Amino acid sequence: MPIRAATQDDIDAIRAVAKRSWETDYPEILTRETIDAGVEDWYAPERIADALLPARSLLLVAERDDSVVGFAHATWSSDEHEGYILRLYVHPGHRRQGVGSELLERIRGDLSSEGVERLNAMVLAENDPGNTFYEQFGFEFVDEAQTTIGGDSYRENRYVLE
Repeated sequence: MPIRAATQDDIDAIRAVAKRSWETDYPEILTRETIDAGVEDWYAPERIADALLPARSLLLVAERDDSVVGFAHATWSSDEHEGYILRLYVHPGHRRQGVGSELLERIRGDLSSEGVERLNAMVLAENDPGNTFYEQFGFEFVDEAQTTIGGDSYRENRYVLE
């Protein structure tokens, strides 16, 4: 499966994967209004375009049949040798087919090439599939913080892989 750096042409597809993923993963956690507000805020076209700039930001897409079926967004600090997986989503119709695993492995490899030795991943605390995903790859829970989505505060777990 091709995994490549995202381009301006992928912005709408990334937004669509994010929206469909949030609708599938968060109906018991977030209201429909909060999902809509969160997707509009976190995945606004200009925010995605900013993430495409190569200044310590990595935005990858996974494709099947020339369609984007998943994406991962990470940042890093070369001074601290630390990376952060901010988002990793796979369209619900393409899950359990190795897309997430391949995106994660690519992120790990690319960040390792940048000198990253410690990788953090953030997941909503109530997102059981997301938490399980990182745990199965050896990430360890280290702490919990708050994140804001649509003006409301939610618990977010931080996992670390050294």
